[in-house]
Amino acid sequence: MGGKSQGDVKPHRLDYLSEALALERQGDYDAALTSYRLALRDRPNDPKILQNMAIAFSRMGRFDEAIRHYQRALDVSPELSGAHYGLAFLLMKRGDSDGAQQHLELFMERPPAGPEAERWIRHATEALERLRAGQNISEPAE
Repeated sequence: MGGKSQGDVKPHRLDYLSEALALERQGDYDAALTSYRLALRDRPNDPKILQNMAIAFSRMGRFDEAIRHYQRALDVSPELSGAHYGLAFLLMKRGDSDGAQQHLELFMERPPAGPEAERWIRHATEALERLRAGQNISEPAE
């Protein structure tokens, strides 16, 4: 009779990544992290999910976990400029000027494009100049 048998019906999967992003925009970082973890079950090596988790951890002040997630994202996708940027400022906050400088230089090798990119590039350039000048800087993570 023209229709699909029940065996052909696939269950609808939630888009955990979209849900996490929406929760994060609302400031509910704990719930966002739960959704990010669920999204990782489907895509365990997705560097964007790992990077977004690092951002959420940073906003919660959980810097060690943020650093681990940025590093994991970079293990999967070494050219991920946003992860280099975020990790650099967390390392700076920790007082690791050498690590921060290394990641800012990698960020500047492949800076992002887009409407807000100039702001991030300018911020990274200024921080990199201060690091190269030997200034001991500590800034909040972005």
